[in-house]
Amino acid sequence: MFLGNIGRASSVSNDEGRAASTGALRVNVLRLSGPCERWDERDADFIREILDLVGDKWSMLVIGALAAGDARYSDLDTAIPAISRRMLTLTLKHLQRSGLVDRTAYAEVPPRVEYSLTGLGASLLSAIEHLAAWSSEHRTEVRRQQDAYDKSAARSA
Repeated sequence: MFLGNIGRASSVSNDEGRAASTGALRVNVLRLSGPCERWDERDADFIREILDLVGDKWSMLVIGALAAGDARYSDLDTAIPAISRRMLTLTLKHLQRSGLVDRTAYAEVPPRVEYSLTGLGASLLSAIEHLAAWSSEHRTEVRRQQDAYDKSAARSA
């Protein structure tokens, strides 16, 4: 995962190394290369934050479930297998906080609440669909690699 190392890779010149050993401030220590060099450290930190948000176990499934349109909490609970109510609630709150999901409460009896994707949340759909398609296309190969690694690790242990 190339983004996992954004902001961690560094190259220290002799002058910068001496500055570090004397306690002086190091300048320009961060050196990003390849596809990551277009981002500065602040952007790299934010990219990791967003990937943590949308790449967790449930967020992509919630966003995918809302792709069809507005949904009530109970609809999402039914549509997403194995999610606990606590995790669904937390995931919706995190997505709402980041502006990806909107929550609309209707003053009715009984009360009705619907969730929907915001424009920002909908803009993530194509990325999620590409990742899901890649996962589906490469599932067999990834599982084969995992099994081979696990067998090799078990023999080494």
